[in-house]
Amino acid sequence: MNWTLEVVVVPVSDVERAKTFYTEQAGFTCDHDVAGSGGTRVVQLTPPGSACSIVIGSGLTPMTPGTLQGLQLVVADVRAAREHLAARGVDVGEVQYAGPTGFRPARPGDDLDNAGFIHFADPDGNRWAVQQISSRG
Repeated sequence: MNWTLEVVVVPVSDVERAKTFYTEQAGFTCDHDVAGSGGTRVVQLTPPGSACSIVIGSGLTPMTPGTLQGLQLVVADVRAAREHLAARGVDVGEVQYAGPTGFRPARPGDDLDNAGFIHFADPDGNRWAVQQISSRG
């Protein structure tokens, strides 16, 4: 039996602001944006190439906006991903190397495959990590 993760709800305070961030800055695709009864709204967004989407909206979750931590994306080239996000106006951290003693700034000779990371947050403070795994890119 296969179990696939398809959707993660991300708590946000301003749906339009978050939708703009995820589509125009992070580069996610808006799959649908539906207003429901009772003031609910569901916006499904998918990172390029991903089988899993995020959902933002109103009336969806009791989680406090900005409290979701540890969302992780995987790319083939973390340095290129950092440049892409920075060029789109995302406040993204420098490339980090995850070694036996924790994270440190990446150096030019580091093998970043499986160990290279960047981090960013959405406007509410929900935190994302991006890891380099070249075999999946």
